[in-house]
Amino acid sequence: MRKYELLVIFYPNEEEKRTQVLERFKNIITEDGGNITDLNEWGNRKLAYEINDHTEGYYVIINYEGTPKITEELDRIARISDSVMRHMIVREDE
Repeated sequence: MRKYELLVIFYPNEEEKRTQVLERFKNIITEDGGNITDLNEWGNRKLAYEINDHTEGYYVIINYEGTPKITEELDRIARISDSVMRHMIVREDE
């Protein structure tokens, strides 16, 4: 299992959708044999530049251990979710 870090920026005023997507992320990781090592919700932060007329975003960082299959599925779900403004998945160094 490899270690990954998932950074997700959600639209700031969509709490219900955000919690649904976060639960889906957690389920994807745990159902496929992965392990969530840390979950940090930073909350609303100012963006470096305006995205779709928004100057703030809700930041969440999930550190997890998993397979590349889990990472591909998380990437797919983040792309199609309307509440996700931006996302990035990085493999951590060993």
